[in-house]
Amino acid sequence: MRVLTALLASLCLSMPALADQAGKFDYYVLSLSWTPNWCADEGDARQDDRCRTGARIGWGLHGLWPQYEKGWPSWCRTPERDPTRAETAAMGRFMGSSGLAWHQWQKHGRCSGLSAQDYFLTSARALGKVKLPEIFGKLDKPVTLPAKVIEDAFLEANPAMTRDMVTVTCQKRAIHEVRVCLTRDLTPRRCGADVIRDCTLPDARMDPVR
Repeated sequence: MRVLTALLASLCLSMPALADQAGKFDYYVLSLSWTPNWCADEGDARQDDRCRTGARIGWGLHGLWPQYEKGWPSWCRTPERDPTRAETAAMGRFMGSSGLAWHQWQKHGRCSGLSAQDYFLTSARALGKVKLPEIFGKLDKPVTLPAKVIEDAFLEANPAMTRDMVTVTCQKRAIHEVRVCLTRDLTPRRCGADVIRDCTLPDARMDPVR
């Protein structure tokens, strides 16, 4: 009996973990990147078209992420087909590149339980639910400011949102992203405890649009 128990335990340890199930999640996180900062940190080195002078791109759609109340699914298996080149190219208008659209589908979209087309449409709809503050597009030089200023501007532009529905992240001492938590039907809601992690830097860099 002990030999059988040990064998079963060994088999269980050697089995791969089950992939996250598509469609099994609690809410969405809409992630918005401040493009000028991304350009300074990564995009310029890639000669990304979003970073050219005159592009005038501020907040850009990074992704729409299915989320658990704690943690998140990723790289799910789904019976849905992958998007076509035309579909990722069309989504590139919102995300900045077809490559990013493809990556977001692979890592997050497959977990939504939606078809690729419906996931991209839902991502665009989610972006349309959030009014982007216009003031940051008026910057004419780099500034340093606490993340709370960014959050306050989003709350002022979106009166239906409360502070626990929006979080601001930093990277390399610069404003990185604004993340807005939404229900599955795209209504603003409270973020899970692991998402509410605002940047606490007293002075994070914010570059002007180009």
